[in-house]
Amino acid sequence: MAEKTISNEIIALIAYVIFFTFSLCIVFIIFFTTFQKRKNQLLQDKIQQQQKFDEELIKTQQEIQEETLKHVGRELHDNIGQMMVLASMQMKVAAATVKDETKLKVDNASEALKSALDEVRALSRSLNTDVIFNLGFLETVKNEVARINKTGLIVSHLTTVGPKVQFENKKDEIILFRILQEFFSNTLKYAEAEFLNVTITYNAEFLTIKVEDDGLGYDVNSLKKGSGLINMEKRAELINTTFQLKSEIEKGTVLTLEYPYRTV
Repeated sequence: MAEKTISNEIIALIAYVIFFTFSLCIVFIIFFTTFQKRKNQLLQDKIQQQQKFDEELIKTQQEIQEETLKHVGRELHDNIGQMMVLASMQMKVAAATVKDETKLKVDNASEALKSALDEVRALSRSLNTDVIFNLGFLETVKNEVARINKTGLIVSHLTTVGPKVQFENKKDEIILFRILQEFFSNTLKYAEAEFLNVTITYNAEFLTIKVEDDGLGYDVNSLKKGSGLINMEKRAELINTTFQLKSEIEKGTVLTLEYPYRTV
């Protein structure tokens, strides 16, 4: 009888130990799971805060850049432009007082000055945000293509497909245009291209922009990203635009943007 009692006590003790161990494991699992969830939540919050900070930083940088470009555009129009207008008027006066070969040279110089004045005015319009707001995205791109053609460095062509859609978020027009400006600038500086084609397609829910040149191209895999390319990508991210840049050596470069129309 005593042995049976001892056996029951041992079984009870074992059951108690098992129960205690099991309970301890449950508590540990709950604690560990809660800790991991809390840790993951904190990490996620930190990542979101960092992303928000990066977005705000990029927006601030873009705003500073736009204000700088606006200021430069106004300076070109108001100061440099006025000085060139005055110089052009003086050239006309000089042309009226000289004759023969000298008059021809003065007339040529006057024409060159007039062309330079037109270029300064066109450049000031492409830099000034207020002008872009007033003209709209498509007209601004048309003006930029025309300005590029006037340089004589490259033949540029613009094609539009589909009925024009008005942007409800006007700031997005500026950002898209700056991306194109950066691509145009890179093509003129480095590509040694003869042709630059821009196609703007208005779809029902998004805008597709394709820009391609027939320049030297480059190996995308070995390309070291400079500030220009980084700026284009960051600008595209700001407005949730799909950014795709393809290039092959001796086959040119193609930029494709897909912008979803935004209402906010």
